[in-house]
Amino acid sequence: MAPRARSRRKSSIRQRKSARSRAIAWLIGIGLLATAGLLFHFALGRMAHPRIDSNDVAQVQFGQQVYAKACVSCHGASLEGQQNWQTRLPEGHLPAPPLNASGRAWRLSDRLLFAITKRGASAYPAGYNTQMPAFARELTDEEIAAALAYVESHWTPEMRAKHARRSLAFWVTQVH
Repeated sequence: MAPRARSRRKSSIRQRKSARSRAIAWLIGIGLLATAGLLFHFALGRMAHPRIDSNDVAQVQFGQQVYAKACVSCHGASLEGQQNWQTRLPEGHLPAPPLNASGRAWRLSDRLLFAITKRGASAYPAGYNTQMPAFARELTDEEIAAALAYVESHWTPEMRAKHARRSLAFWVTQVH
């Protein structure tokens, strides 16, 4: 075989190998992305709750109705909580805290607020003595999310921003 023909043949073989290598690299990359997407999807599925959006007017209005039905008796019509909410009652329970801007609920992630509302006292750390009832049987997840959106709509913009960062930080630590 002539040197030129051999050279063209080697070049053709190199090009096919290069094209095959690029195709394999692309397939591996797509496979890795698909796998990462599935893992992320399953991780969120294990931990997810409905969206809580204090800027969603419809969700906040629905949440106001849910709050009036389920929360107002303990946390008050203006989300003010019970008097002396930081002082234990004689039986050892803490009164219902305020959920408005004067309270501390904004310091908790959406995930934790949702869990507390759904599971009640069992969502708190061991030894925390509260009378918070579990609403898992009385309210749907969407109703809980709406009530929380209503509560969050009463916080200052700065509190809402800090709360959003805490909620995001929680998700980042859970997914990684």
